[in-house]
Formats: sequence, structure tokens, C-alpha cells
Amino acid sequence: MTLPTFEQIRQAPKVLLHDHLDGGLRTETIIELARETGYDKLPSTDAAELAAWFRESADSGSLERYLETFAHTVGVMQTREALVRVAAECAEDLANDGVVYAEVRYAPEQHTERGLTLDEIVQAVNEGFRIGSEGRGIRVGALLTAMRHQARSMEIAELAVRYRDVGVVGFDIAGAEAGYPPTRHIDAFEYLQRENAHFTIHAGEGFGLPSIWQAIQWCGADRLGHGVRIIDDITVSGDDAKLGRLAAYVRDMRIPLEMCPTSNIQTGAADSIADHPIGLLRRLQFRVTVNTDNRLMSGTCVSKEFAQLVDAFGYGWDDLQWFTVNAMKSAFIPFDDRLALINGVIKPGFAQLKWRA
Repeated sequence: MTLPTFEQIRQAPKVLLHDHLDGGLRTETIIELARETGYDKLPSTDAAELAAWFRESADSGSLERYLETFAHTVGVMQTREALVRVAAECAEDLANDGVVYAEVRYAPEQHTERGLTLDEIVQAVNEGFRIGSEGRGIRVGALLTAMRHQARSMEIAELAVRYRDVGVVGFDIAGAEAGYPPTRHIDAFEYLQRENAHFTIHAGEGFGLPSIWQAIQWCGADRLGHGVRIIDDITVSGDDAKLGRLAAYVRDMRIPLEMCPTSNIQTGAADSIADHPIGLLRRLQFRVTVNTDNRLMSGTCVSKEFAQLVDAFGYGWDDLQWFTVNAMKSAFIPFDDRLALINGVIKPGFAQLKWRA
């Protein structure tokens, strides 16, 4: 069997569920926006040097340095024009990588430093996604993120519901897991459930099973952002795997796992792509999806994530289609829309690539 190449994978219709807007800027754009907005804290104003700095900081193993990278991207995303531009370029970049459907997340509360209101921020990002998507064969929905160490989750949840028919598809919480359990925001999750709204929760990345258990059983998450540590509830002996009660529940209920292999290595959740839990979880038929997390910090794109999995696990077109259909099934848009993309775009696209191979 000939394995798919990176260039072939780029042509495949792909789906992305876990991508941070402030983690995917073009370095040239960061430099230009810094100049336009008067942001003077960049470590370099040379595009190549800045890209290298982002990569090194993300790979350093230091959480402080990793988080500092976001101070710079968020720092230049404080005006309406900047938000429109960044969102439009995000949609363009994803479309150029063959993504046909994406859910991109950002935290509105982090873009208010220059006086923008939460509504103005959402409207600007929605406009950018619309401009960047036009005529490119991609649909982009926004996930509004609340920061788990802050106390604005109810406000952001209400914002997500307010804009759910005009570009926003769901809600998320992000930030350091340790010390900030999702149950701190239980009122926001209960509100969203009453409103029949969708939400995902970052859980099981930097913290273990209790974080996953709370996200699902206390908060009612539709999906898990990362969820890598579910592996802690699986005992492997040779070819046999025994699932604990939580892992069995996650698999039985088809709770989607938004896995981000490169990012997980940078944050220490896995040692290498070959050692990443995604291999075992795919074999055990969990609802696994493949994502980028932060394209700038990880120097990645969906095609690159897939190509690395092909190298590490020998995956063929059927495996890549399986991951893609999993993601589309798990998207926060209406069932009919998901089905139309699966049957009208994804399956025919993969069939054509398989036939050529």
C-alpha cells in the first residue's frame, strides 16, 4: 500500500475542530499590526526571526515562555481592523490547506484593552471569517472561549447564545487546568444546556482524569478539548486493552476527543508522535479527531498533523477519512449540514484521492 504524501493530504477535504485564532497568525501580519497599532513589545520585527522565536518558545518546555507567545499575538489583536484581518487570513490559510469546515476559537474578553465591547469583537471576527471564506469552499464557525481563571464565563456563554445564528457555533473554556476545574463555571454550563447550546471544554491536557470526569459528568461537555489523559484509564497488556469506567463511558457515548498531536508534545502531554495516545485510541475506536491547536506556535497545519500520523502509524486514506468523518459528525452545526458535507464533499473527495493512488 502506498501511503498518502503531504501534498496529496493537502488536497483532501479536511475538518478542523480545535484551532485558536490567537495561535495561528502569520508572522508578517503580527509585525505589520504591531507597527500600525503601536505595540512595541515584539522580540523581533524580522518575520523569519520572529517565526523562529515563536517556535523555540513553544518548544522550550517552559509554560511561561509558551504563554508569553500569546501575549504578543493578543497584543496586536485589540482593534476592529486587526480582528477582521486576522480572522480573514485564518479562513484563507485553512482553505489553502484543504480544510472545508472549521471551528475556530478565541476569547473575546482578551481583546478589550482598547475599548472594544464584547459584541464589537464578535462582529469583527465574524466579518473576517466571512470575508476570508468567500469563494474558497470553506465554512468557518466561531467558538467563544471563556478563560477558566477569570469570572466572565456566564457573560461569554450569553454572548455565544446571542450570536449562535450568526456565525458562532458554540462555547469553550480554556486556560490552565490545574487549580481551575471546570466546575467553577457550572452556572455557565447549566445555562447553555437550558438554551440547547453546544459547548466543548479543554480537559485532560495538562491535568488528568478528574478534569475529564468533571467536564463530562458535572458540566455536560459535548466534546473534550484534547482529552489525552483518558489514556490513564486504559490498561494495556500486549494486544489487550482494559478500559476503566470513565474511558468506557467516553467511548460508549462517542464523546469526541479533539486531539492535537504536535501541541501535546510541546506541552509534555506526550513524548513523541509515535508515543501519542492517538494510536491506541484510534485502534480502540474512540471518537478521535485530529487538530492543530495553535498553528503558529506549533509550526503546523492539519495536513502536517495527518502526515506525521501517516509516518508514525502507517495510516492510509481510509484512516484519514475516518478521522475526518469523525470530526464532521462531531461539529456544532445542524445534522443536515454535517451530512451534506460528509456525503457531498468529504467522501467524494477521499474517493477521488484513493482512486488516483
